[in-house]
Amino acid sequence: MSSQPNKPESCIQLEHIKGDARKDMDEDAMTDEQKKAVRTVEKRLKLKLDFTILPLLSMIYFLAQMGRSDLANAAVAGMNKELGLTASQYSTVASIFYVGYIVLQLPGTLLIRKIGPPAQFGLAMLAWGLTTTLAVEIHSYGGLLAMRIIVGGIEAFVQGAIFYLTFFYQGSELATRFAILYSTVALAGSCNGLIAYAITLTLDGHHGWRAWRWIFLVEGILPIACSFLVFFLLPKTPEGASPRIFTETEKAMMVRRSRAAQNTGESSVRYKLLLKLLADPLFWMLNVMGMALHYCTSSLSNFLPAILVGFGWTGVKAQVMSVVVYACAFVGILSFSYASDRLAERGLIVSIGSGVAAIGYAILLGSTNLSARFAATCLCAFGTYPGIAIVGAWTSTNNPGYTYRGGALALINMISQCISIASSHAYDDPPIYRKGNAVALGMMVITCVTAMALSVVYQRLNAIKKREQYSEAAEILRARYTVDDISHRHPDVFFHV
Repeated sequence: MSSQPNKPESCIQLEHIKGDARKDMDEDAMTDEQKKAVRTVEKRLKLKLDFTILPLLSMIYFLAQMGRSDLANAAVAGMNKELGLTASQYSTVASIFYVGYIVLQLPGTLLIRKIGPPAQFGLAMLAWGLTTTLAVEIHSYGGLLAMRIIVGGIEAFVQGAIFYLTFFYQGSELATRFAILYSTVALAGSCNGLIAYAITLTLDGHHGWRAWRWIFLVEGILPIACSFLVFFLLPKTPEGASPRIFTETEKAMMVRRSRAAQNTGESSVRYKLLLKLLADPLFWMLNVMGMALHYCTSSLSNFLPAILVGFGWTGVKAQVMSVVVYACAFVGILSFSYASDRLAERGLIVSIGSGVAAIGYAILLGSTNLSARFAATCLCAFGTYPGIAIVGAWTSTNNPGYTYRGGALALINMISQCISIASSHAYDDPPIYRKGNAVALGMMVITCVTAMALSVVYQRLNAIKKREQYSEAAEILRARYTVDDISHRHPDVFFHV
């Protein structure tokens, strides 16, 4: 840049950015100095995104998961006994959360550009936090049901965070970022266990409340307080990023990267595309994996403390030991997802993870040894949780276009959560939970086979696309339609395998 001293720095950098040929220009036409400058700006931008967007979204996901899984800790901390809940009633309370969560998730995802991410996520946090704090006044099974339905519906409006990340990151960067985001789910489970343990020891009986009421109160106040950080700090979109945080040069690079990831900046919802999505067999193969993985992770989330109590441990010790299981999930999410991005492999990594989990469920079914069963539970968490992040990255990368990508992410999560409801009813034979674990084993085998099959399908489709990329039919499609119109059917879109 020193060779052009008469130009201001921003102009020089914008010139270099204009020459970024990684996706849409010829990099061979750039000088080595230009290439180096572009890489420097992009590296600085990604670092800034990683330290602005990711912490805020991770906080949102962390608190949302705490709000989802605090029921399991409350149950062990006296809720079931005080409210007189049967095993069947508790299963209903656990599953009723997903009613509002499922119904509102599609609009909660596709309206994200209309409402604006800071407003949508911030208001949702404020609302579910207030609702959760009201649990201190619950005295009946019906009141608990109502609270869980409302919280589930509100939390649907933060699930668009995954879709929001695709506005800023390239496909090859998503699995690791999704993993960082989703790893907070495991951390939330660990923190829930620690918070419940501390509250049970120190606050049980204070103010005439059993420990479970204090759990809901504390975990309701947290999202209320943190919602204001989201309101004021979270960037809206690459085009609308705040100049207080990002320079004009960084914004230009951000928009260029977003366009290279097949984001046009469009915010209109094309409802006919949702029908085409539902008729897409590739979407359903991704869906099969999503359903199977969510069955396993949701059952762990809702029943882990109870499963550990079934090992013969007291309620307090079960709360503490659940931290170890979630720590294994945390390590699994980060390691498997990082490998997926580094190796540019989605299907293979999902298959390996689901294979590890299948071994864990097989041990749970076949062993009565306490240490072996606890190790198996750790294997289940280690292998199942990473699949959610990787399949999410796979889905977003291979289904470009605003409506198609957002619809795919939302619908897979919606349909998968229906299976989560089934998991709540499958785990109804304490303390061994043989039926639920047997189904989970089958789900992991299905995931392993489907992931490998989908990789093969994508490879064959890529070969066809490459062969026909500049055919007459491809030129007609290219002239008539954009990626927003036809998603992965566009001749210039290739699949990640």
